[in-house]
Amino acid sequence: MDIEMLRERARIIRQVRAFFDQRDYLETDTPLLAPSLIPESCLEVFQTSRLQPAGSRKPPQPYWLIPSPEVWMKRLLAQHQTSLYQICKCFRNGESSGRQHSPEFTMLEYYTVQADYSDSLELTEELFAFLLKNETVGHSSGGALSPPFIRMTVAEAFQTWAGFDLYRAAAEEGALEEQARRLGLNPPPGLSVHELYDIIFVHAVEPMINLDRPVALLDYPAFVPCLAKKSGGGNADSGETVERWELYARGLELANCFSEETDAQAVCRFFESEKSAKETSAIVPHAVDDDYWKIFAGKSFPQCSGVAMGLDRLIMLLCGRKTVDGVLPFPME
Repeated sequence: MDIEMLRERARIIRQVRAFFDQRDYLETDTPLLAPSLIPESCLEVFQTSRLQPAGSRKPPQPYWLIPSPEVWMKRLLAQHQTSLYQICKCFRNGESSGRQHSPEFTMLEYYTVQADYSDSLELTEELFAFLLKNETVGHSSGGALSPPFIRMTVAEAFQTWAGFDLYRAAAEEGALEEQARRLGLNPPPGLSVHELYDIIFVHAVEPMINLDRPVALLDYPAFVPCLAKKSGGGNADSGETVERWELYARGLELANCFSEETDAQAVCRFFESEKSAKETSAIVPHAVDDDYWKIFAGKSFPQCSGVAMGLDRLIMLLCGRKTVDGVLPFPME
């Protein structure tokens, strides 16, 4: 990386910090190694070991590199109930290197107390406006990153680009598989509603989210597992959703946001379900803290909304670069 790009990367990161510092968010600095992780069946992780001192009879202790600082930041939220942000390295195994991905990447994660996903969306628009206002002359991010963001529900996106009613199809036996075949995707038999949804979304919907301004894709179906609050409805046909959005700019996914689930039993059920899925499908299994859900018990965990944003991708777009590798000081091969 040339010296000018190094300077620009550093300047953007300083601006991000300034934005949250001015709003009295507490910057945190949590461990990159964890003895257990939040189970997410869609992610693979990196494992390492802590060796014991010479002469010790204790075996090496397994640790895992974090895919997100969420596992630590939620403990701080439960303890201190204040808005937080963090900029740190994160690690996801099995990812390619190049245009959009790097197994080691920089994450911006921020949690706002007494807020929901709508508040986080407005805050993120303010962040983009702040960064564009302070953008170095000569960059070409322009309107493609400018707020206000286009708001579109997942149901609207499926209707627009896949050509069918998502929730009606999800409620009818075999209908999602039929829609996938109509789109030429030919899924294998026996897939769940969630798995069929993923195939259609990745191949028929997500590639089309490339409009002239950032797009916030809102209100994900409740049958997609995550730690977001449910937002009404009672069944798939009426479109039961969760308070979640993902942000896309220039066709690239930049951020994921929830109104965070605060019900301890709902968190416990999610952990049990995802832990079971990880045990049968993970290439790199990891430990799960079976007592983690207890930080949500009582009134210790505040109502809040969290956003996880790929900072390298944002820097890439702000600087007009075509690949993530182009804004990393030392890209992985």
